[in-house]
Amino acid sequence: MNYKEAALRYKALSDETRLKIVDMLSCDELCACNILEAFQITQPTLSYHMKILTDSGLVKARKDGAWTRYTLNKELFEQLRLFIDHLTSDQEECICHVPSSCQ
Repeated sequence: MNYKEAALRYKALSDETRLKIVDMLSCDELCACNILEAFQITQPTLSYHMKILTDSGLVKARKDGAWTRYTLNKELFEQLRLFIDHLTSDQEECICHVPSSCQ
């Protein structure tokens, strides 16, 4: 995962409601109606948040009749975890080892 991809995904997580939705989805697949019941928001507002989460790849959506069911993309969350581990550790390929013109 590169910096641009990571930034897009972390931006999708930079909202309290979306973080709560991710937390809910960590337990199991949920129908949009179940997610909506947990919040004091309208259906269009939920759709807005879910679009951001699905467009970023963090959440997968599947149609089930009239409803949409959502699940976490756990593989992508693992990649984000590994990206943070890489970002916060000194490794040979770290950007800090790029020669600087400030020396």
